[in-house]
Amino acid sequence: MNQRSYKRVLVKAAFIILGAAILSFGIHNIHERADITEGGVIGLMLLINQWFGISPAYVTPVVDLICYAFAFRLLGFSFIKWSVLATGSVSVFYKIWERLPYMLPDMSSHPLMAALIGGAFVGMGVGIIVRMGGSSGGDDALALSISHMTGWRLSRAYLLTDVTVLLLSLTYIPIGRIIFSLITVTVSSNLIDLICGRKREIREDVKEGSAETEHS
Repeated sequence: MNQRSYKRVLVKAAFIILGAAILSFGIHNIHERADITEGGVIGLMLLINQWFGISPAYVTPVVDLICYAFAFRLLGFSFIKWSVLATGSVSVFYKIWERLPYMLPDMSSHPLMAALIGGAFVGMGVGIIVRMGGSSGGDDALALSISHMTGWRLSRAYLLTDVTVLLLSLTYIPIGRIIFSLITVTVSSNLIDLICGRKREIREDVKEGSAETEHS
């Protein structure tokens, strides 16, 4: 790997770590405290637990592995490599935020504000990670795969998976709570789309990452 490629890898890694910090900060300080339900893999995990009583500890890795295996066929090894860094960084930052006092005001009594600001944190964090060629979890991998296959914008792919899970979640969650989750996933998915651009640009980033790996 030449010096220029090495610097590019370091910059991408730094941005992915930054995205993981922003994402985990928002979920810990806003979503968890305001009790805003997620879509995607997190929402599916909770849904399966409610329907079948299967522990999230078993459901989450299985669903993530299926999504990553699907994405690997479409997006290649470089995508998986950066995704491992992203998911590992998210876990590390979760531990850090949990050990520190909450850094934002409690928005539990203002769920609309929590949905909007929380969606902005999630959208910015995930958007940075995806723009750099990785994903923070199985739902990102699935959305990227759908976008890659269909040519849809990322916001549409995210909304498809999130809204599907949230609508199914109406079987056990009151609609008054789901509406704020719909707001936050709409904000986050559109912000991800804004940061990432079109599918073609994401595919170019992934190809560049693969080229860097081959020359290292």
